[in-house]
Amino acid sequence: MAKMTKSQLLNILAEKTGLSKKDVGGFFDELTNLAYGEVKKHGEFVLPGFGKLVKAHRKERMGRNPATGEEIKIPAKTVVKFRLAKAVKDAVL
Repeated sequence: MAKMTKSQLLNILAEKTGLSKKDVGGFFDELTNLAYGEVKKHGEFVLPGFGKLVKAHRKERMGRNPATGEEIKIPAKTVVKFRLAKAVKDAVL
């Protein structure tokens, strides 16, 4: 089974809501921009019933170069993680 494309998603949501594909696309763009801004500014963005984006700090750690086997130091960095809501886990799993 093929994955749903953005175009297919916009078509389905446009049909279900009665909005135009352009309006649905604009909504998704604004939601995306809002999520990015909130994570950058406050460290998290919650989408109720779906999950949340969380900014997390990853510590410095030791790793291994797979080609040479040499140990290397992986520097600390900030990453973004997505945590699923319990309702999603219950519905899907």
